[in-house]
Amino acid sequence: MPPHTITSLADLETLYAQPAPASLAKEVDYLHPHYRAFVEVAPFCLLSTSNATGGDCSPRGDAPGFVQVLDDRTLLLPDRRGNNRIDSLRNIVTDPRVGLLFLIPGINETLRISGTATISTDPALLERYTVDGKPPTTVLVIAIQTVYFQCARALVRSHLWSPEAQIARSALPSTGTMVATLSQNAIDGEAYDRELPERLRKTLY
Repeated sequence: MPPHTITSLADLETLYAQPAPASLAKEVDYLHPHYRAFVEVAPFCLLSTSNATGGDCSPRGDAPGFVQVLDDRTLLLPDRRGNNRIDSLRNIVTDPRVGLLFLIPGINETLRISGTATISTDPALLERYTVDGKPPTTVLVIAIQTVYFQCARALVRSHLWSPEAQIARSALPSTGTMVATLSQNAIDGEAYDRELPERLRKTLY
């Protein structure tokens, strides 16, 4: 074990003060109306899942309120078209525990929800999420266990919503460059970049 490594809860807790009272009061086991307001306007969230060998965290996004509130203990999340790796769904089949972190443009607080998920192909749920005649393949039905809002410090420190903090896409390797390199040029990077805008337009749903 490397030196200065924390290996017990007792050692960890000696490093930190007691939790602030507000941090304990704001955690509940249902979707309070104040928290529901966050979910209903959020266009983006991160979905975390786990399996026997590790974990996964993936982005989910759509029109504001794309995560729908079925009731104060249940959320619905459509699985929109993607790359078909279905890493998150594979994890949920074996371990239903999930975490969601909601982000709202311009708002520095984030909302954290933990619970368990089941994967549904209920025609009524798929129809509920149909866009341009295209339903999602599945919908996650998430049973809420805890809900908590994170304070603004992380987003304030990062200047996440500040226009001055934005980085030009050209400052980083293009998607085509990355897939070409990682595939050892089995994938044509220039063609990938050239076709990407149209491919995204056609495959959003």
